[in-house]
Amino acid sequence: MNASEPDPEPAIPPCPSHLNKVAKKEWRRISKELLALGIISRLDRAALGGYCDAYGRWAEAAQQNQKYGLVFKSPSGYPMPSPYLAILHTALDQMRAFLMEFGLSPASRSRVKVANPKQRDLFGDFLDGDDEEAV
Repeated sequence: MNASEPDPEPAIPPCPSHLNKVAKKEWRRISKELLALGIISRLDRAALGGYCDAYGRWAEAAQQNQKYGLVFKSPSGYPMPSPYLAILHTALDQMRAFLMEFGLSPASRSRVKVANPKQRDLFGDFLDGDDEEAV
C-alpha cells in the first residue's frame, strides 16, 4: 500500500455536457453508487465520462443490432457481420477498462481502497466480539 497516496474528498464531479442522453443517465446512476462507496472524486470526471460515453455507444449499438440483426448483406450479396457488432465490442472493451479502474468488476474490487467512514469493519467487529449480522 502507498501510505502517501493522494486521498481526495469523495464527491460527484459535474457531468460532461457532450454525453448523450443514455450516457448521462448512466452517469447519474453510477456516480451515486461510486459516491456511496467513497471511490469517486472531482478528479475522476474524465475517467467516468469516458466510461459513460462508451456505455452510451454500447447501448446504441446493441439497439441497432437488435433492430437490424447480426448479419448484413453486402452490396455484392454476400453476408457480412453487422458494423454495429464491432462498435458494440469496442465500446464493451472500453467500458471494461474503465470499470476496472473504479474497481467495479469482481476481480478488480479487491484492489480498491474505500474512503467511506460509514462502512463497517466486519473483521474488526468479529475480533471485538460483535456478533451482530451486517445488513
